[in-house]
Amino acid sequence: MPKIALLQMCSGIDPAHNFAVIRDAVVAARDGGAEMLFTPEMSLLLDRNRARAAAHIVPQDASPFVPMLANLARDTGVTIALGSMAVAAGGGKNANRSMLFAPGASAPVTYDKMHMFDVDLASGESWRESNAYEAGRAVVSIDDTPVGRLGLTVCYDLRFPALFGALGDRRCDAIAVPAAFTKPTGAAHWHVMLRARAIEASAFVIAAAQVGEHEDGRATYGHSLVVDPWGEVLLDMGGEAAGLGFCDIDLARIAEVRAQVPSLTNRRAIPKS
Repeated sequence: MPKIALLQMCSGIDPAHNFAVIRDAVVAARDGGAEMLFTPEMSLLLDRNRARAAAHIVPQDASPFVPMLANLARDTGVTIALGSMAVAAGGGKNANRSMLFAPGASAPVTYDKMHMFDVDLASGESWRESNAYEAGRAVVSIDDTPVGRLGLTVCYDLRFPALFGALGDRRCDAIAVPAAFTKPTGAAHWHVMLRARAIEASAFVIAAAQVGEHEDGRATYGHSLVVDPWGEVLLDMGGEAAGLGFCDIDLARIAEVRAQVPSLTNRRAIPKS
């Protein structure tokens, strides 16, 4: 039964400081017996000031943090699921890119966030992610991680069940949902949607989140969660503070749930009208 760790962060505008937090968490995860660490969306830089952030956003192959994370995974033996980082993608736009660093791999497996957070909230918050970010186009799952076949998503992807349906069709054992949810949307929808996605995919959902008041002025909801395939919450790290949480993943639970409710097998294609 693999043990995983989730890093709930309050990332700021200094990537070097954020990396140091991740590095210390990887070591603590290893020392706590975890085989894998999950971090939130935009772990290395959370800055809504796009002019200021631009100095830190470079192509993936030019980022110093990508080889540093690969070396960290290799040296500790811990698989690192970096929730996401911003990378320059060409054409004047960036990608919100999730990366998985396996201890024996020379390069990470990557997934670019598909769904852009373009909203006006009743609280007065307004977000236009598509102004700076290019949407990803590929569904990504990774075989042979410590939690089995792992599907990758990022934050706002949570609201689009077709993506999770595709990962369910791939029979993913776990799905990562790193996030930086706002407080209003988090309080309203975070728990119920994560539980629903776990039930729909008959898979574990692992959601490391940003939390608290950030240097750039935003506030995030926290409540990093692990949900089992039956929809039971195994870990909830609360909405108050950053920190490291641990959870045991009973992979045998997946087959038990899929035998009781074989919805993945019974699903039919819905004809278009």
